[in-house]
Amino acid sequence: MEAIKVENINKGFGSGDNRITVLDGVSLEIKHGEFVSLMGASGSGKSTLLYLIGGLDKADGGSIYLSGKDISSLNDKEFSEIRREKIGFVFQFYNLVQNLTVEENIVLPLLMSGKREKDFKNELEEIIKITGLSDKRKSYPRELSGGQQQRTAIARTVMINPEIILADEPTGNLDSKSSEEIMRLFTRLNVEKNITILQVTHSDSIAAYGTRTLHLADGRLEL
Repeated sequence: MEAIKVENINKGFGSGDNRITVLDGVSLEIKHGEFVSLMGASGSGKSTLLYLIGGLDKADGGSIYLSGKDISSLNDKEFSEIRREKIGFVFQFYNLVQNLTVEENIVLPLLMSGKREKDFKNELEEIIKITGLSDKRKSYPRELSGGQQQRTAIARTVMINPEIILADEPTGNLDSKSSEEIMRLFTRLNVEKNITILQVTHSDSIAAYGTRTLHLADGRLEL
């Protein structure tokens, strides 16, 4: 069974003569444990496709399956549960809570879901170690570099133990050294935790960290 399966997805914006087709019959399959890079020029629809897969927007037509479940057939409660427990998002902007420490930011999603911190203490220690944040755990976002903030955002995502990580230009605001660190971290999470990763990027060097690359052009996947 595929981690992600997209069948004939269509998406446009606007109406009438002003309507713009962004995705035109896109289909793809991503197996569990794959690390796939999605490339395309600005406006090619790559971020739109990522948001549709993650349920942040709805397609005009077609079907999207996550681990065999058609997300369009789920009610809001069912899909919120999948998104909360199965899908992790990493964005270009880190979206950290500024008045919380690194450690507090990382555990925030679990606390918000009603879990107790003592129940995931070991997982927290493992993730802080993997992401190289041991010496920054009590620091606040304003005291971190861009790369350290993105690692914190990734650690927060991994704390929910997702099956899939969807990353939208995760190195877009970082210098080359920090970008390499983030991509090595993604590779480690993919290999060691078998997390399926789909990342959107415009960079050939960043895309090369994936196990394969897909290209979008004019709303369609290039074969």
